[in-house]
Amino acid sequence: MSGAALGLEIVFVFFLALFLLHRYGDFKKQHRLVIVGTLLAWYLCFLIVFILPLDVSTTIYNRCKHAAANSSPPESSNITGLYATATPVPSQHPCFKPWSYIPDGIMPIFWRVVYWTSQFLTWILLPFMQSYARSGGFSITGKIKTALIENAIYYGTYLLIFGAFLIYVAVNPHLHLEWNQLQTIGIAAANTWGLFLLVLLLGYGLVEIPRSYWNGAKKGYLLMKTYFKAAKLMTEKADAEETLEDVMEEVRKVNESIKYNHPLRKCVDTILKKCPVEYQEKMGRNMDDYEDFDEKRNAYPSEKSLVKLHKQVIYSVQRHRRTQVQWQILLEQAFYLEDVAKNETSGTCQFVHTFQSPEPENRFIQYFYNPTIEWYWECLLRPWFYRILAVVLSIFSVIVVWSECTFFSTTPVLSLFAVFIQLAEKTYNYIYIEIACFLSIFFLSICVYSTVFRIRVFNYYYLASHHQTDAYSLLFSGMLFCRLTPPLCLNFLGLTHMDSSISHQNTQPTAYTSIMGSMKVLSFIADGFYIYYPMLVVILCIATYFSLGTRCLNLLGFQQFMGDNDMTSDLVDEGKELIRREKRKRQRQEEGENRRREWKERYGHSREDSTRNRNVHIDPKESNFSDISTNRSASKYTRSNNRNERDRIELLQDAEPLDFNAETFTDDPLESESGRIHYIPFLKCLP
Repeated sequence: MSGAALGLEIVFVFFLALFLLHRYGDFKKQHRLVIVGTLLAWYLCFLIVFILPLDVSTTIYNRCKHAAANSSPPESSNITGLYATATPVPSQHPCFKPWSYIPDGIMPIFWRVVYWTSQFLTWILLPFMQSYARSGGFSITGKIKTALIENAIYYGTYLLIFGAFLIYVAVNPHLHLEWNQLQTIGIAAANTWGLFLLVLLLGYGLVEIPRSYWNGAKKGYLLMKTYFKAAKLMTEKADAEETLEDVMEEVRKVNESIKYNHPLRKCVDTILKKCPVEYQEKMGRNMDDYEDFDEKRNAYPSEKSLVKLHKQVIYSVQRHRRTQVQWQILLEQAFYLEDVAKNETSGTCQFVHTFQSPEPENRFIQYFYNPTIEWYWECLLRPWFYRILAVVLSIFSVIVVWSECTFFSTTPVLSLFAVFIQLAEKTYNYIYIEIACFLSIFFLSICVYSTVFRIRVFNYYYLASHHQTDAYSLLFSGMLFCRLTPPLCLNFLGLTHMDSSISHQNTQPTAYTSIMGSMKVLSFIADGFYIYYPMLVVILCIATYFSLGTRCLNLLGFQQFMGDNDMTSDLVDEGKELIRREKRKRQRQEEGENRRREWKERYGHSREDSTRNRNVHIDPKESNFSDISTNRSASKYTRSNNRNERDRIELLQDAEPLDFNAETFTDDPLESESGRIHYIPFLKCLP
């Protein structure tokens, strides 16, 4: 089993990163380099989180092995050796290899490759690819030139910070410039920046994640929040449509002004390919117009202006497509939550959907997740499950906050993470050690990474599921992950006292901390910033609990969901009306489809029978009776035909009104404008 656990986790983490990237990215439309760069960044960061517990268990075994080798026999009391201060090995717990033991020499090389590859991605390659993907250039050379110009200030800032550290080391007479020390300075600079952002995101996630599950258990909370999101998304959707119309109007003008033989016509064709199909058909170039571009001396746009227009087209089309997909997803979510609210009062214990799913469900899911099980889960079990999960996550959050404030204390040990790991280390329970380390670092990662997936920076950075994330946001998320994961792991090792620079013990360090170098080169960071800055998480948790950031954003004009706010109530009411209108529209569509199907089944066979009866041979002896029967059947068929035409006309006239009149709408789902009774599946649940 030596190294097998490492290989299994490497494969598992790769497919996990691939699955998440497939959920947020679009493999078919986005550039392959963007997909590969983002996948590599996510994969390396997730790999660090999953492999670190194996490093901890292997380090504890190596400590046990060194302590046993350097310990004196029982009759001698002299203790010598490099790790003499380590915990003595009890005789009843001999050293044995854990099932996930990794041979010596593998982990240092593995961590060195993973760490420096992630740092190369986050500080050099991904920023360049980000500017390259956002560029509106028409050639590879033009995009590279734009990316280099945009990153000149970015890279210059790095050089300035690194130069400041070099000056500090050069001025200090007790330090000598060596390669290992320069490497340590670079690592310290990167980890300092990452820790600064890490504490901000961690303070938000430690409170918001348990609170979101607790509020999700409240009746009507998720539905009200969905109404709020619908109102905001409709505004964004209308703004995206308006922006797209404006940009397409500029493209139309450029398309009409630049003729077929103009040198910039290839650039215009490239822009047209990025436009939606309906706009491409409207702006199709007339190939019969062979008017030379130089016959009329008009003011033609420059290549620089076309590059800017190309960039605007890419952004506006992506934003319009994203808002359209998100609106449909939000509608399905709102309809489902309304069904949950209705089924909670049902006495039949059968979950009934207002609208059936357009995609056929799997038979396996239909068998095990039938309407009865769905009713018990959605109406009874899920609220209690969310409450229990919120309590458990709250306990984890309290443990993290307490440990962040006390992990620097080694005598006595106050960090709860360190207490748990040291208790397991005394009994050499490697399974418990790995599970405890994995759950701890996994919870920290969820608090940080979920905040990264939730934050939104003025529509320039926005991770949207269902393949709606643009290339810029994907690359930006990869940069954040690569910058946050190393300081997150160092912070976890400090909480568990596995980092010798924190515990100040002469014990064997983990392979991960060994590649970071000795922070004694920068004592004000190792003994100051790394120790006291994480305590700021207490203030951030208090601010998040009282929603200070949400209130500040609301005052600045960014509407946030707040229960005690008039603006929130207005947006909830607006979203409720929007959802009602969309529901009525979908009900009309389903009714129209049902009536068309019934009409085809009823009158399609009658028409075939009538046609078949016309071709039947008539006997001459029964001519009089045949004439009478023919007249009767003809008149009957004419009446059926008239009824057929009336139904077709009625179907064509049954369309959605252009404007919504709230006065004619009632809350009763059984009532419509014409006073007719509409069938709703929810009536089956009534006792």
